[in-house]
Amino acid sequence: MLTPKRKQPVLFLDRDGLIVDERQVDSFENIVWIPGVFQALRLLRASGLFHMVMVSNQDGVGLPHYPSQRFWPPHERILQTLAGEQMVFDKIHLDFSMPQDNSPNRKPGIGMLGEYLDGSYDIERSLVIGDRLTDVELAKNLGCRAIWFASDARKEELKQGRAGELNLSETCVLVTESWDEVVRWLLGSDTLRTHRTASIERTTKETMVALQLDLDGTGSGHPSTGLPFFDHMLQQIVRHGQLDAVLTAKGDLEVDEHHTVEDVALVLGQAVAKALGDKRGISRYGFEILPMDECLAQVAIDFSGRPWFAWDVEFTRERIGDFPTELFQHFFKSFCDEARCNLHMQVGKGNAHHQAEALFKAFGRALRSAVFRYPWNDELPSTKGVLS
Repeated sequence: MLTPKRKQPVLFLDRDGLIVDERQVDSFENIVWIPGVFQALRLLRASGLFHMVMVSNQDGVGLPHYPSQRFWPPHERILQTLAGEQMVFDKIHLDFSMPQDNSPNRKPGIGMLGEYLDGSYDIERSLVIGDRLTDVELAKNLGCRAIWFASDARKEELKQGRAGELNLSETCVLVTESWDEVVRWLLGSDTLRTHRTASIERTTKETMVALQLDLDGTGSGHPSTGLPFFDHMLQQIVRHGQLDAVLTAKGDLEVDEHHTVEDVALVLGQAVAKALGDKRGISRYGFEILPMDECLAQVAIDFSGRPWFAWDVEFTRERIGDFPTELFQHFFKSFCDEARCNLHMQVGKGNAHHQAEALFKAFGRALRSAVFRYPWNDELPSTKGVLS
């Protein structure tokens, strides 16, 4: 069974009036860049959040009054310059018709954008950014939202004439002619994201565990528990979950491994729950199917606020090195209880090392998907209005 992946939203970006000046760009001399566009597009591209697409009406290219040889060299220069600024579009859609042609491909028509409506993209969280009301109308036709790149003084136009009839003010989430403001709105801050962090310490007569966790990390951290194979498995969560984690644990290993493994799981679950806060804007669900040689692991997680654990795993041996494989089930069950999530885990037969590693890698990747959030989204992912 194949598991679904988180779909990317699309940024549909106009060219003239948004990236370069509105004038007809039919020569190199007419390429005039909109202030702030380079840094803004570089940050949006670097965030990895969006599938980035150019959608532009270029009236009458190829007709006698605007021959193709006057359009393509400046257009290619624009794209080359953007590429030099680490901004490359995933796809470019250009319509060369005239308004009187009534082409379905011409904005606000969506004739050339059907591929984005087949379920492969998160169209609900997608946005059109452009300097004309037809860009806002395009967003409405696509079923997404729009940022109108215009002065604040023009807001009233959203309620007038055809714009008012189409309720474009409901489609438009932001009116601004500042690229800096666009980036802050889309990415949540002047930097790429506001990080979700938690620091937890647990001290008992059996263990001392300390964890500093950043859910919006880069996969940095080397857990230290005194159990080498367990550390190796925890490293898979950190790396594949793209967490930053400083974890140290000292336990009564002279007794056995149980207390250390259990308390690390409890602290990790508590830290994830704390870092998630009210869970607004998160994906909530995470899925992963992961092969590792002869093994196939499947993990599904839901931060529903209700703990439930399902375990369909039969290890082929009782110990991996000195580590008892029975403790893996207890680790994930303890995490599930403290993080208050649904967690379903399954792995096929194979080498026990591969079975365990596939499970931990799949868990890390499912976790990353479930805690993912769009910075501009403040919705709670529940029809009940609560996740608890």
